[in-house]
Amino acid sequence: MITALEILNANILIVDDQESNISLLEQLLSDTGYTSVTSTMNPEEVCELHSIHHYDLILLDLQMPVMDGFQVMKALKINQDDAYLPVLVLTAQPNHKLRALQEGAKDFISKPFDLVEVKTRIHNMLEVRLLYKKLENYNKVLEQTVQERTAELRESEARYRSLTELASDWYWEQDENMNFTKVSGPVREMLGIQMDALDDKPSGGKSSKEEPSDILLTGWNEVERKTLQATIAARQPFLDFVFHQTNIDGSQRRFQVSGEPMFDWHCRFIGYRGIGVELTGKYQSQNSDR
Repeated sequence: MITALEILNANILIVDDQESNISLLEQLLSDTGYTSVTSTMNPEEVCELHSIHHYDLILLDLQMPVMDGFQVMKALKINQDDAYLPVLVLTAQPNHKLRALQEGAKDFISKPFDLVEVKTRIHNMLEVRLLYKKLENYNKVLEQTVQERTAELRESEARYRSLTELASDWYWEQDENMNFTKVSGPVREMLGIQMDALDDKPSGGKSSKEEPSDILLTGWNEVERKTLQATIAARQPFLDFVFHQTNIDGSQRRFQVSGEPMFDWHCRFIGYRGIGVELTGKYQSQNSDR
């Protein structure tokens, strides 16, 4: 909300080639309680003044010599970065009102002045203008906050990856299309995938996809494989899923796998990641220590 004090402290510029009109408006605004009112009879200096003082409201006469109010508004739109043109035009010509609004004016005051109308229109326009500025500032703060949170998220993600890679035997990531982007360990063999874009091509230029890798794909428990495939395809999280591979000599290797979907700040799915450890050697070591 905009307070009455904020409105009375707004920065106002009066532009008119008639000194009597300027005196009348200055007296009216002063009596109402406005504290920051300046004026000029030279329309050519309005753009420079506005670039320096960033007025909340410009009371602009349309009929002036050398440079009329329409030309001033065009110059303001060209030279100012502000998307909101805070202009309230002053005119004695009814047919100028529509054109002024089309040129970017936000409202108009008819001459000769009705003092109640002048005070009401100035107050209403300043309230809208200050709300616009407050919203604009809020959006800037919000954008800065999002950028800071995004940087924190990226830093957190980097720490997470470093820690998980250190704490696990292997790690993998997939993008939103479930293509592997990072693989360390036998996850593709577990899932029955022979080849993906991460694999290097042999020196002869032939893709290794043409060379079977059945040795890597054999021995995995098919029931467990299908369960793991379905869980990942459904983008579901899972924890400590145990997976088995039977070696040629009949011995078994045991793996423990965990995975989770990844989302960005807008809750949009951006991929999947997981970690795994081989339990076989660890259990053997624990048993031998007893």
